[in-house]
Amino acid sequence: MSDTRLRDEICTLARSLYERGYTHGSTGNISARTESGGLLVSPTGTSFGRLDPARLSHFDADGVLVDGDKPTKEMPLHMAFYDTRGTRAGAVVHLHSHYSVALSMLPETDPNDALPPVTPYSLMKLGRVKILPYFQPGDKAMGDAIRDLDGQRSAVILANHGPVVTAGSVENAVYAMEELEETARLVFTLHGRPHHQLTPVQIARLVETFDIDL
Repeated sequence: MSDTRLRDEICTLARSLYERGYTHGSTGNISARTESGGLLVSPTGTSFGRLDPARLSHFDADGVLVDGDKPTKEMPLHMAFYDTRGTRAGAVVHLHSHYSVALSMLPETDPNDALPPVTPYSLMKLGRVKILPYFQPGDKAMGDAIRDLDGQRSAVILANHGPVVTAGSVENAVYAMEELEETARLVFTLHGRPHHQLTPVQIARLVETFDIDL
């Protein structure tokens, strides 16, 4: 995909997330690999509803900012996913979405498997979602925590902060992020009520059929 088309896709998908309430104000950031191995990144302090394709932060393959505005302060967590996931990471999306953040605050949430298996789709798009500890925004320790996962997770939730998802393309990363937030919303809808979850046999079949890495 050409850089021009990728810039447009980043801004179109970011605006869609904003308009549907997945992010708000100037929260959230998004990045994607270019054909040449560089990165296009949403600038710091910008709204997903008004990203300008021409002003995206543009890094070359050596990680040097070559044009565009100053990038998001959350670059350490983006780079950690690119460095540890290799070719599986074509894009990274980080939001402060309501239900995912709330889920990270509940003491009963399993930090190693935050989303109960209530539908097959969260497993198919996200695998197991890990909750990482709270870090101050912009702290490079967030990136260190993701590197410690050694590329084994494609999605995490930063406690009291928000989810971060990576996938092979911007489109797929956005779809995965939407699945994470909607599954968290479903968990809250079911909270305290008897309900059925996927059985171990059903999960095993999903893993085999769709080659899910759990």
